[in-house]
Amino acid sequence: MISAAPHFLMLCEAQDPKETGLPGNWKFVCQQLNGKERIEVSDSEPDVFGERLHLLSVVRGLESLEQPSRVSLISSSRYVGRGIRHSLSTWRDSNWQWEHFGIMKPIKHGDLWRRIDRAMSHHEVECRVWRFDAPKPIRRPVIQPNKVKPMRKKSKVYDQLNIWTQELSQKMAAFGLSPTSSYA
Repeated sequence: MISAAPHFLMLCEAQDPKETGLPGNWKFVCQQLNGKERIEVSDSEPDVFGERLHLLSVVRGLESLEQPSRVSLISSSRYVGRGIRHSLSTWRDSNWQWEHFGIMKPIKHGDLWRRIDRAMSHHEVECRVWRFDAPKPIRRPVIQPNKVKPMRKKSKVYDQLNIWTQELSQKMAAFGLSPTSSYA
């Protein structure tokens, strides 16, 4: 009897010391779907920055799986996502180099990309990029229909703007909002 490979959801993230002022931290959480197995590991790397921290979290997460598995990898790094989805096979075929103005140069963090490539030969990995930081608030303009400055030349656009402003004021009043209220 052939058993199906277990399916894991893996979340990987890193905190760059340049942004936090603290040593570089990476973390992964690997939860088996339809199962109880959960692996959560984090560590600090004082002399490691940026993209390398993100790659470390992915490498350590994939290498922590004991058997071939399906992995839905979610990372906050576009660098990791693009590398896994688009560049990995090209780099492998070109002996872990890329062309830079006609000169072949070694890829950045090649040692970690090779480890990811080796792990992906055992696992079926689907990678998605997801931002973990809080979204920036959306600024909405305060509508003040009575304070709209008249256009210099009256036109159909001016008339339509006045009609639209009056309709909007009526709709807002129907919901108990004043035209000068903020929506934050």
